[in-house]
Amino acid sequence: MALIQVNFLSKSLMRTVPLHVILPVDKLTFPGMPQREEKPFKTLYLLHGIFGNYTDWVSGTNIQRWAEEKDLAVVMPSGDNMFYVDQESSHNYYGELIGKELVEITRKMFPLSDKREDTFIAGLSMGGYGAIRNGLKYHDTFGYIAGLSSAMLIDGLEERTNDARFFIERRDFAESFFGDLSKVKNSDKDPKWLVKKLLEKQAELPKMYLACGVEDSLVEPNREFRDWLLASGVDVTYEEGPGSHEWDFWNRYIKKVIDWLPLEDDAKAGVSSGNVGI
Repeated sequence: MALIQVNFLSKSLMRTVPLHVILPVDKLTFPGMPQREEKPFKTLYLLHGIFGNYTDWVSGTNIQRWAEEKDLAVVMPSGDNMFYVDQESSHNYYGELIGKELVEITRKMFPLSDKREDTFIAGLSMGGYGAIRNGLKYHDTFGYIAGLSSAMLIDGLEERTNDARFFIERRDFAESFFGDLSKVKNSDKDPKWLVKKLLEKQAELPKMYLACGVEDSLVEPNREFRDWLLASGVDVTYEEGPGSHEWDFWNRYIKKVIDWLPLEDDAKAGVSSGNVGI
């Protein structure tokens, strides 16, 4: 399994940005082993949570091994603490970076499929919101969306104040990436609004998977979003399990995401450096 660090000049952010790419191109084959069919890789764009960066998923989970088992390419960018939305005034177009520029440039760099049904987006917490928002906004690009412990915090955003002790709950922090909080609902930063617009156009929505730990403080917003999606007729798979807002939960459930995606089991088509069953 090749683990590649990329630094590229982003037009969306007007600076050089880093990312990790998992690419299962280096498997060895021996006589009698099945050969991998040479075709572009299905791809998962995987977003980190707040305080994180492009290294989080590799260091916090077994994503590298599971991607290899399914012949899945995984692209992991950095989104800073900006919730993967566009901030026009500072030319920080994080949404455009994730939903458009990153897909285009990685397809130029690597042998990735350009088919919608082969292109997926997922994330945890802040990245779960970012995956849902950008997966819906760029629905022509992404066929599948997964959010783990997603920060579905749009409802009640206008009522925030600066009295909260923890900065991520403060009004001015939310304003730093969402802008005017009175204008977030019923905009393209509101996943419900995006779903409504797609349903009105009778567009094909991406298939959706949501999961949250039962001890997680975000479980109620995730349940509410699930109920709203089901009432709206959206195809969504929802799961809960033991755990809070922590890596043990995300490690278990990113495996469930990979099992949910339309992937083939190519583990036997070659041997990697981690294979101990030769």
